[in-house]
Amino acid sequence: MTLPPADPPDFTNIDVWVFDLDNTLYAPSCNLFAQIDVKMRAFIGDLLGVDGDEAYRLQKQYYRDHGTTLSGLMTVHGVEPKRFLDFVHNIDVTVVPPNPELATALERLPGRRLVFTNGTVAHATRVLNQIGIHDHVEDIFDIVHADFIPKPKRETFERFLTKHEIDPLRAAMFEDLDRNLAPAHELGMTTVLVRDAAGHADPAVRSWGEEPDAAHVHYRVEDLARFLSTIRLRRP
Repeated sequence: MTLPPADPPDFTNIDVWVFDLDNTLYAPSCNLFAQIDVKMRAFIGDLLGVDGDEAYRLQKQYYRDHGTTLSGLMTVHGVEPKRFLDFVHNIDVTVVPPNPELATALERLPGRRLVFTNGTVAHATRVLNQIGIHDHVEDIFDIVHADFIPKPKRETFERFLTKHEIDPLRAAMFEDLDRNLAPAHELGMTTVLVRDAAGHADPAVRSWGEEPDAAHVHYRVEDLARFLSTIRLRRP
């Protein structure tokens, strides 16, 4: 017996498309964040005079407890954010391959396309240009716009929605971390967890209590470009 094809996901109510950057718009297998990890470890080691193992432990602890390593460093050690961000984002983004399929999929989406990242505009711009999708993105909301209060803090989502005058009921959020989708869901956004078969690139992040059947995740996808190319969209 041949089963009928499943209906494509219905996104006909969506006209604002919100994308996280790192490990969402490119595959974790690029290991771009591994470079940032090394830079963070070096920064912490130099700042606190600790060895690599202790710097790594603190980095992950701050990430877990404060939402980002930077937020932890600012709260605990009073680190000036620009100094940290400039240092850790000085990396080689050419390890990320161009993705013409994603560019095509983004181009067909009606309405606005935005990037919402805990990184910086400068870092996001470099990565988007490398992927070949910068021209398909209207704007980038970064950690500076968020006043250094990272996702998943609800106030940062509210600030993002207010700045861009977004009706959350007409917006979809794409993320690689399910905890960052919880406030989006609470505010009324459609949520999509983008996670390839290998899971998250960072095993420390994979172990931090994610919920396989979390109600705040509406869709789970492995191939973002393919998913975007098959969903039902509103007619022009």
